[in-house]
Amino acid sequence: MPDLPLTGEFNALAFRRHFPLLHGNDLIYLDSAATKQKPAEVIEAVEKFYSTYNANVHRGIYKLADEATDAYENSRDTVRAFINARSSREIIFTRGSTESINLVAQSYVAARLQNGTNIVISEMEHHSNLIPWQQLAKKSGAELRVIPINDNGDLILEEGLGLIDKRTTIIALVHTSNSLGTINPINVFIEKARKSKSTILIDAAQAMAHQSIDVQALDCDFLVFSAHKMFGPTGVGVLYGKQELLEEMPPYQYGGEMIESVSLESSTFRLPPHRFEAGTPNIAGVIGLASSIHFLDTWKPDKLGSHSKILAEIAVELLQSIGVRLIGTPVRRAGIVSFLLDDIHPHDVATLLDQEGIAVRAGHHCTEPVMRYYEIPGTLRLSFSAYNTREEVEQVAKALPRIRKILG
Repeated sequence: MPDLPLTGEFNALAFRRHFPLLHGNDLIYLDSAATKQKPAEVIEAVEKFYSTYNANVHRGIYKLADEATDAYENSRDTVRAFINARSSREIIFTRGSTESINLVAQSYVAARLQNGTNIVISEMEHHSNLIPWQQLAKKSGAELRVIPINDNGDLILEEGLGLIDKRTTIIALVHTSNSLGTINPINVFIEKARKSKSTILIDAAQAMAHQSIDVQALDCDFLVFSAHKMFGPTGVGVLYGKQELLEEMPPYQYGGEMIESVSLESSTFRLPPHRFEAGTPNIAGVIGLASSIHFLDTWKPDKLGSHSKILAEIAVELLQSIGVRLIGTPVRRAGIVSFLLDDIHPHDVATLLDQEGIAVRAGHHCTEPVMRYYEIPGTLRLSFSAYNTREEVEQVAKALPRIRKILG
């Protein structure tokens, strides 16, 4: 398969060889925003845990348990270094971005809401960063304020910033839209949060594999992401939180591991992060996450993101040449392109693309308010990673006119 080199230092074909599902396979996988394929290094790290030192963590007093615990806690420090957190105590392992957001909503924000306070989100949020705040607002009487988008799929900044005031309890904002590809100017909103003394959470699920993120430089209060969107296993994610905020928060769930002492009458709880990690964690998933970070460090997220953006630019040009309707033309775009082929339902187009070995996502992408804004039921979405090539984009562009003739 021909390569699309980015620079003299990057080779897409060499990158692709690390992925067993893709290497030597004619599959064109263009659904990386939903989940990325896994490199052999990550698969081997998970397999090695189960086959050579599988044991529960933090509890055993035997060698195998010590090895598992060391690997698990070393993974926490790997995450800390990757995002430049001040301390490993600021890294909490969860089941994914969704649970991370719900943890902040229930443990930090809920007790701080009342009539007269407000929550600020955007119109382009994934449901996981919308519904928790929507439900908290209904329960507390707080106001849910929504930063609108324009036809390009960009946030309307002046109006959005005007929604934030001294009664704003939290701003919860997506870094990169999973349905439009928009890269938001989160620094502007963090600066506004500091001025209004509001708390701000950044949903970085779509960003972590595509650019370097330094939480101290950003000065966000919370940041969430999922392993499976950065070449790691499913079922594990991260909540970063400033230590002073985490220490104010009560446990989110109760059970084993998060306790300090227990009697029949009362219990005391451990300090963060273990306070928020009740029960046996996804040990293999956490170890796999650390492996995916080492993989990313080797290839450099910024280079991978640049490659994906170039593919998106090529896709936009080719799609426009065959007369499709692009949904969203943001000023800053990640490697994501959404579109419609005439009036043909996206599911029908995706089904025929699949028959040609091209895997794309079709639907509302868990962003129904975005679809309502554009007055459409859903879109076809091409989402790229560094294992994709120019030739694959061209094959999509060649397939669509054939599908138009069949379904049009």
